[in-house]
Parts: sequence; C-alpha cells; structure tokens
Amino acid sequence: MKLYLDPGHGGTDPGAQGNGLDEKHIVLDIARRIRNILTDEYENVTIRMSRTDDRTVSLNQRTNDANEWGADYYLSIHCNAFNGSANGYEDYIHSSLSDSSQTAEYQDIMHEEITKVNQLRDRGQKKANFHVLRETTMSALLTENGFIDNEDDANLLRDPSYRQTVARGHVNGLVRAFNLERKQDPGGTLYKVIAGSFQSRDNARSRANVLRSRGIEAFITTVTISGTQWYRVQAGSFSNRQNAERRLQEVRNAGVPDAFIVTENVGSDNGDTDNGDSPQPDPQPTGYRITGVTYLSPELMNQYVRGINGNAIEIAGYYLTFGEYYGIRGDIAFAQAMHETDFLRFTGIVEPEQNNFCGLGATGPDNPGASFDTPREGVMAHIQHLYAYATTKPLPEDYPLVDPRFDLVTRGSASTWTGLNGKWAVPGNGYGQSILDIYERMINSSIDNLEDVRQNVREA
Repeated sequence: MKLYLDPGHGGTDPGAQGNGLDEKHIVLDIARRIRNILTDEYENVTIRMSRTDDRTVSLNQRTNDANEWGADYYLSIHCNAFNGSANGYEDYIHSSLSDSSQTAEYQDIMHEEITKVNQLRDRGQKKANFHVLRETTMSALLTENGFIDNEDDANLLRDPSYRQTVARGHVNGLVRAFNLERKQDPGGTLYKVIAGSFQSRDNARSRANVLRSRGIEAFITTVTISGTQWYRVQAGSFSNRQNAERRLQEVRNAGVPDAFIVTENVGSDNGDTDNGDSPQPDPQPTGYRITGVTYLSPELMNQYVRGINGNAIEIAGYYLTFGEYYGIRGDIAFAQAMHETDFLRFTGIVEPEQNNFCGLGATGPDNPGASFDTPREGVMAHIQHLYAYATTKPLPEDYPLVDPRFDLVTRGSASTWTGLNGKWAVPGNGYGQSILDIYERMINSSIDNLEDVRQNVREA
C-alpha cells in the first residue's frame, strides 16, 4: 500500500492559529507520528510525505507529486479554526462522490476509528470541493483534528501524548481500510513494573527518588487515560515474568504496596513521554532513527554478545532502561557500544575500567576519553550523548547529566544512525552502517533463537 501523507500548510503559510499554536507545526507532528507508527509496526507500507519539515509546498505540487508517484491513498492532516467557540473533529471527501463509492467506504472506516480515540465532539463526515480532494487521482481524505482557536481543543493538541493518540487513530483506520499486517515482533513480551501513577509530576518524582534511595532503578513515563495525563513511575522492564515478579516484590517491600505489572508486546505504542509544549519541526531522516522504541529485550541482547565474548558483562538492561526514559533506541545504542568496544573486549584505546562504552572523548593513546564510576553511569552518558545529537529538546531532569560532552554537541544535528557519520567518528565513513549491521545481526540471531529463549523462560 502506497500512502501519500500530506501535513497541511507549512513555511510561509502557518495555517490556522490560536492559543499560541500554529496549525502547520501541529499537523506536521501528527503526520510524522502516523508515518513512524506505520513504518515501525506494519508490513508492505510505503509512505511519501508532501513535506517533512517547515517548508512551503503549493497545493499543485502536493497533488501532482502524489499522482505521479501513483499513491493508493491520499491523507491530508489539518486543524480547524473559526471564532474560538467552535470545536470538534470532522473529515472530508470530494463533493462529487457518492456515499457508496470506495472513497466513502474508506471515510466511514477512518472516521469511526479516529473518533473512537480523539476525545473531540464528532462534527460528522462531510464533503467539499477542496483542491487536494478534487485533483488527486486516488481516494483521498482530509481530516480536521480539532479547532486550534478553541481553548479546550488547543489544550489537547499541545499535548504530545494526545497527538500520538490522534496519530494512532488514523493508523487504526488505515489498518482496517487496507488490511495492513503487523510486522513480526523480534523482541517478545516485556513486563514493566509500575510503582505508582500520579497526576502531579512532583509526586511521581518523589516516589522515584524514594525507590532510587533504596537501590531500585526508577524513572517517570507519561500516559494519557480518558483525556487525563498521568505520570507513571516505572521500576524495571523484564522479558521474564518471574524476574518482573521479583522486582515487584522488592518495590512492595520498599513501601509501595499498590505496585503492579503492565504487560506489553515490544514495539507497541503506549503514548509519548515528550513533555514539550508544542511540536518543533526537524528534517525528515532517512534510515533508522536514533529516537524511538527499543525492540530487543535485554536477555536477547546479552545472549547475542555472550555468543561472541563469553566474558562480556551484562549491560543491556541499562540500555533498555535509559533508552526508554530518553526515547532513544536502546537496542541500536547497544549495538553501537558493541561496535565501539569490540563486543566488550576493549581491544582499542579505551580500558574496561573506564566504563566508557561509546568512546566518549577518546581521540588517541594520549587521550583515552572519559571515565565513569559504574557501568550504569557509562550507559547513561552514552544515551544522553545520543539524545543531544538526535533532539533539540531540554534534557529531562530525573537523572543527572553525566555526559561530559553533552554541551559540545550541535543539538539535533543527527537524527539517524547514519547521520552520525563524520560526527561521532571522524571521518566516519560507514560508521552508522556498521552499527546497523550489528543491530541487524542481533535481530536475525534473536529471531533464530526466540523459541529457545521462550522455552527457557517457561522452564525457569
């Protein structure tokens, strides 16, 4: 299925404005999230976007591009505005189409799935003579996701977790309409120990600090339930249920009797931990993004490395924990560490006792780079350094800054692993490709051995 994804407006055309928000930024963020969910989770979907950053693209350029590319479906993402009093969601197909047309059938499905989750007043399914609906040769739908000049709608739209929910609603409609198949999950099931949910971030931070003071790793994630944002304290992720149960008991012994376990399939999406007030555009990357979900479990990553280096210490759990917290692909970061350390054999200039798994600051024999007190701190520094390259957002506050070179990075200058070429490693030709090669080999090894791992877990 070839999807042409069209975030409206852009560049010199901000679109609708209100409550400190510009439509062009909101819809670009939603469109990116749609693209990322489809790319990460579904087979046989090719996506082309009319714009991937804040640039001006004419209506003719958009529809001509989609027609020449031969898209199967055109999806245009917008927000509405009127006089501040109107609110809600609506969608459009072209006014010439009958209610029994294929395009109308797609609209029925999309409308149903989007309105199931978007928490907005349903203004109905409509028809109009919009350019993008009239000049496209394929079925096309334009969605109006709330009124940006309405305070209630705008408060939802400025929440990243809400925009993720809107994107998921669009994806759910596309999955039904085009019978999309989910990708095979190489990572299995994760069991996450939740040590409390709070509407106050300060209360969540206090709970996390208490657990850390008792030697239990904990960090804060966000989840939106029935339109309300909650701050969850997460105290570990495990692919082995029994290990999760043991951690749960530790948390309860630490004074949290209402702790519980959440079961997730790796690769599922449960909201966005981004705490920014408004989406900011960045260039569209190609290839694997540095930010995103960690797919491989720590057990599988550690198992793969032990097959190469039987004396390797186990650090994959830290890559999952800090990868999840900072929104960084912890499994690919782990592959980068294996590339930098020769699978933890440390055959280069960095010594094992430095706990420097990514070569931070190492330039030669006279400068072997940074040192960290523990493997945990070394992994945290690695993830923070990737965060600096991949985003322009402020560093979350729940962990201290331990990366000594964080402020030396040009923020947001590499959103993909191949974008690290010439930056992390100089000249670095093929650096990112080497990391991804290790990652692909880990995936293949994990798929080959997944049944054996699951059998061992069942017998444990």
